[in-house]
Amino acid sequence: MKLLIACDMEGISGVVNWDHVTPGHAEYQRFRRIMTQDVNAAIAGAAAAGATEFLVTDGHWSGSNILVEELDPRAVLNCGSPSPMSMASGADAGVDAAFFIGYHARIGTPNAVLDHTWSSRRVANLWINGRLTGEFGLNAAVCGHYGVPALLISGDQSVCAEAREWVGEIETVQVKRASGRESASVLPPAVAQEKIRAGAEAAVRRFFEGKAPAPLQLGAPVTFTIEYFYTVMADSASLMPGVKRLDGRRIEFSAEDIVSGFRAFRAAVNLVSI
Repeated sequence: MKLLIACDMEGISGVVNWDHVTPGHAEYQRFRRIMTQDVNAAIAGAAAAGATEFLVTDGHWSGSNILVEELDPRAVLNCGSPSPMSMASGADAGVDAAFFIGYHARIGTPNAVLDHTWSSRRVANLWINGRLTGEFGLNAAVCGHYGVPALLISGDQSVCAEAREWVGEIETVQVKRASGRESASVLPPAVAQEKIRAGAEAAVRRFFEGKAPAPLQLGAPVTFTIEYFYTVMADSASLMPGVKRLDGRRIEFSAEDIVSGFRAFRAAVNLVSI
């Protein structure tokens, strides 16, 4: 079994504020190590259940967070930015299933640590086919396009609930209970990582037993609606071919499939100034 482990940082064990996840801050180095340990715990659990290949994708900031020298040697690391598939890099590489480690809830979710969708300073909301969508739904759907099911997610209680809304039978590992955007009750990393290890083992065992959730497939075509924080951002994004301006802050476009839409979404976010 070849497993994709897609990682973000806001949902990593112990993280509660931007200092923990922002390169250049003193706290960031500490949480890079914890992020790497969370990933290693997922690999250990999956391997115990029979997974044999591990492709880890670093999806936070510029994709240079995981400490490669401390990463489980059984893994291959996708890192750096921009990369062709961004947070979903590896979904098209013949993987059998995906884990989502350290994820966070979509923007506007109450009691969710560092809730945002793709960019905390640009994207005010994202809808796909009229449904409010966060990073889990977006990336799980890209995986689903390639027939890759989402088996597990770790993070706070809110992102776990969000993932279950999309993929009802996904294994969820709650490593903290958010009480606000920058406050939570957190578990010590060793305790949280044992939960991740156990959840990963259970998820892979279910996969081999034929009890894994189905890949998240949205069909085709797909319509993306992006609401920006400021009108000037929509001014810039509406210059893209095929984009319709809906109002001051919203644009909309359609794509032949989720992967094409994902690429256009990334371009529409990267085009705008902060």
